[in-house]
Amino acid sequence: MDAILPARPSRESHAILESTKPSAVPSAWFQAFTQGPMQGLYTNMVAQVQAWMSNPENLMAVGGGALAVGAGLINAISSTMIILVLTLYFLASLDQIKGALVRFAPAYNRTGLASLVDEITDSVGAYVSGEVTLAVLNAAFTFILLSLLQMPFAPLMAFIALFVTLIPMIGSVLMWIIAGVFTLFTSWWAALIFAVVYFAYMQLEAYVITPRIMSKQVDVPGPLVLIGAMAGGLLLGLLGALVAVPVTASLLLILNRVTLPRQDAKLQPDL
Repeated sequence: MDAILPARPSRESHAILESTKPSAVPSAWFQAFTQGPMQGLYTNMVAQVQAWMSNPENLMAVGGGALAVGAGLINAISSTMIILVLTLYFLASLDQIKGALVRFAPAYNRTGLASLVDEITDSVGAYVSGEVTLAVLNAAFTFILLSLLQMPFAPLMAFIALFVTLIPMIGSVLMWIIAGVFTLFTSWWAALIFAVVYFAYMQLEAYVITPRIMSKQVDVPGPLVLIGAMAGGLLLGLLGALVAVPVTASLLLILNRVTLPRQDAKLQPDL
């Protein structure tokens, strides 16, 4: 019978088991905070939190803010999908759209107008493809650099860089600030390395990569690019900032090809 019955645990094993159980006694620093000289501050904080939570208006404000953020996110996703779908439709029927626009002009002007429309679409297409190429390169560099620095949010920063760097002139600077701040919350030395290396990449992008990729685009002066991006951003947000430069390039091309030659041809005042 003694061989069948399990042996009773000894006092030593019982003490070990009791020591491994989680203790329900608060830690020393918590007891010092709640029962020591800071007891009045702790009681005041608990009372304020309870009063805030017991107010239905505060709870409704928190719920309304969360609902607003969710609605804004859904609207942004749906707007992006609509823009992508419309862009694909426009690209698929671009020739038909250009032909329909040309037919609004008189027959004797259709050849010149068709040439102007083709030049506008080619220059704008070259600009958009160049900007997308630069954004992809920037996103890839951001992902590689942050991955080498062992940052856990490297894919997220690369995704943000893909859209932020589409903003002309200031997109890379904004991405430099955004990613630098995020990296600073993780490690100050990693943030310093990122700031220096990414700044060097911005110089390389500005003086080497961009001139090679954007050589076929319409030459738009820098002040017009900045003014157009600011005006488009104020009117239509990020989408306005992205389309402002192609629209400015198109207007500048029409001005140089149509308006200014007509003014140069006027040698006599209109009667």
